[in-house]
Parts: sequence; C-alpha cells; structure tokens
Amino acid sequence: MTRYLSILNHRTLVTMVISMSVPFISYQFGVIYNIDLTLISIAIIFPLVFAIRGAFKRREKALEFLARFRSGLKTVQYLILNAAKLEDSKKAEADQLMIKISTDFMAHLSGDDHDTTKVDENMENLFQFIHQNSEGISGGTRQKIFRFMKDVHEGQENLIAIHTHRTPISLKAYCLIFIYIFPLVYTPTIINKIGYDNPEWLTYFIIALSEFILISLYNIQDQMEYPFDEDGLDDINLNIFKINR
Repeated sequence: MTRYLSILNHRTLVTMVISMSVPFISYQFGVIYNIDLTLISIAIIFPLVFAIRGAFKRREKALEFLARFRSGLKTVQYLILNAAKLEDSKKAEADQLMIKISTDFMAHLSGDDHDTTKVDENMENLFQFIHQNSEGISGGTRQKIFRFMKDVHEGQENLIAIHTHRTPISLKAYCLIFIYIFPLVYTPTIINKIGYDNPEWLTYFIIALSEFILISLYNIQDQMEYPFDEDGLDDINLNIFKINR
C-alpha cells in the first residue's frame, strides 16, 4: 500500500488546498462564467501526455541498455573464465573486477551523483588486466573480449546519459504551472454548468477530483523519468541486472 501512495507528495497537498480555496472564493464573490475548456485541455493534457510518453520511452530504453550491459559483461566473464592458459588466481581476480564493475555501476545509477570517475576506473582496470595477462588469454579470445566490452561500454554510456539528462525541464514547469492555475479557470465554468441550485459540495468534489487526477499523472511522469531510484511503482529493479544476481 505504501508504494501506491508514493504518487502523493507536497504537490498533491498544494493542489488540494487550491481546489478547496478557489470554489470557496467563487461562491463567496459570485464569480461565474462559461468558457470553452478546449484551450485548457490543450494547455495541460497535450504536454502532460507528451511528457509521460517521453518518460516511458526512457524507461524502455534503460531496460534495453541494462540488458546489453549485463549480457556483454557476462560474456566477457565466460571468455576469461574459459581461458585455458590463465591461472585460477587470475580468473578469480578478473571475476572480482567484473563484479565490482557491475555493483559500482548499479550504485551509480541509483544515486544522485553524476561523477563517473569510479565507473571509468573500473573499466580501465579490466582493460589493464586483459592487457597484462595477454600470455594467458589468447589473441582470438582477446578480440572476442574487446568485441563484447564494446557492448558493455555502449550500455554504460547510454545509461549514464539517461541518468544525467531528463525530459525538458521547461515543459515540466509549464505543465505544473497550468495544473496549479487550472481551478482558477475551471471552477466558475463548473459552477455555471451545475448551477447554484445544486449542492456546493458537488463543485468541490469535481474540482478536487480533476486536480488530483492531473497532479497524480504529473507525479507518475516525474517518477518514471528517473527509473533507477526505486521511488515508484514502475521503477527498474537494478539488482536483477547485476552480474552476480
């Protein structure tokens, strides 16, 4: 149940306060008019759907690159462990290097730090290991290892890009501002459609429900566009992409 409540935050509280305040003021001062709400739909729904679609594509791309990263690293592990001339102690050392690459990279994705120094150092250490043990790893095997290390690098770089860059901030800010001012435009029109003869609580309910839906969709998009921090129902479980899962 706690995870389902994760879409509720301070923005939800702000919108609920606005949803209760605007109808009260409208009834107190008799603010009522009738306008076409198509403009509001274009101003809020279109950019919100665009942002949600963008966040969903980011999540799907992240899953693709995580799978590529793990499969490439796992293949490199198999190739090194299968090198007949390589000593067992060296194989164990290589195994630990790749576990460290996997663990540190998943920790990097789940955090807020954008410094990739440790990630780059781990990959450099693996390269140096292969270079220093060229006698135990045949030339053909090394070529295959470097081929699959390309997949590891490609997966890493794309995931770092997703981790660092989000959907356009200006679009999200625009969306949020219009969600906040939505009751100011919507409430007098609802009062006009419902009429003063009907219960006031009906207006409050419609405005609050509309605002709750809009801000919940915004919060879902906000959580989905950063799918690594496990702060939402749709976040990616990074543990299953570790090499030693």
